[in-house]
Amino acid sequence: MAQISVTIAANPPPRLDKALARDVPEEAALSRTRLARLIAEGAVTLNGAPLSNPKGSVVEGDVIVITVPEAQDYDVVPQDIPLEVVYEDDALIVVNKPAGMVVHPAPGSPDGTLVNALLHHFGGDLSGIGGEKRPGIVHRIDKDTSGLLVVAKSDKAHHGLAKQFEKHTAQRAYLALVHGVPDRGDPRLLGMRGVAASVAGEITITSGLARHKTDRQRQAVYFDGQGRHAITHAKVLETYGTPPALSLVECRLETGRTHQIRVHMAHAGHGLIGDPVYGGRRKISPKALSPKALAAVQGFDRQALHATELGFTHPVTGEEMLFHAPLPPDMASVLDALR
Repeated sequence: MAQISVTIAANPPPRLDKALARDVPEEAALSRTRLARLIAEGAVTLNGAPLSNPKGSVVEGDVIVITVPEAQDYDVVPQDIPLEVVYEDDALIVVNKPAGMVVHPAPGSPDGTLVNALLHHFGGDLSGIGGEKRPGIVHRIDKDTSGLLVVAKSDKAHHGLAKQFEKHTAQRAYLALVHGVPDRGDPRLLGMRGVAASVAGEITITSGLARHKTDRQRQAVYFDGQGRHAITHAKVLETYGTPPALSLVECRLETGRTHQIRVHMAHAGHGLIGDPVYGGRRKISPKALSPKALAAVQGFDRQALHATELGFTHPVTGEEMLFHAPLPPDMASVLDALR
């Protein structure tokens, strides 16, 4: 158990949790969410009296003591599941997640997840995230999307990485195989709301994203301030078929919302191959592709999306980190057939 003393600086925010988030020492690595939890647990005191209301006020010069308990064991079972580790040090790990693996346990996926695998991989080498000895998940990719993920091994690393993803300074690029060709010169495409031509041959899709009004398992595009702000940049790398029926697209994220690429590309009329939720029922003309290529595309049974690039500033050393992961065998095989 550790105690952290915080002196409230001049012009504090009007709420206790916001003031503490601003003034707590950087090395404490306590997020506002974690601080709010500690306040609720009675672990934050002023002159020995607990401060129980995160919305309560503070004044300049208040000396507040935060008692941080030892990290508790995490109630998830470690499982010996193979992992492709791209990079690892004392603060974080970068893995290349296979398609089919859920990131975090949930009611429909209680085990066999990336977190179960990481707990086994780390053994006892975890200093605690949010009061528990667990991996720090700062971003996720869908179960049937493959590719790069960074996971924190300590509160300090988690706090530093989470800030970068929150401020959209982390670099993320995906490869997607989509219907049609999202050409920045296509009048239909550029006439769509939220779609614009951008630099370097890209299109940029900007909208709000929120749950679909009738299907709660889906996300939907919204405008006029509705939903969470989302921006995707898409650039065609290759086209396939005569006339072109499919294309390989690089998608770069400015924001990271649930299903963002899948929803944005579907909104633009270029849904992902194999996507059972947003891909639509678009037909591919047998005349456009060879029988082998057509069979490979029609047999692809997941959304054709791979997180190929991940970049961030190391939260402890300050070093700029950039990682790449090649296409997994199933996507590579489809592209080979198309080529």
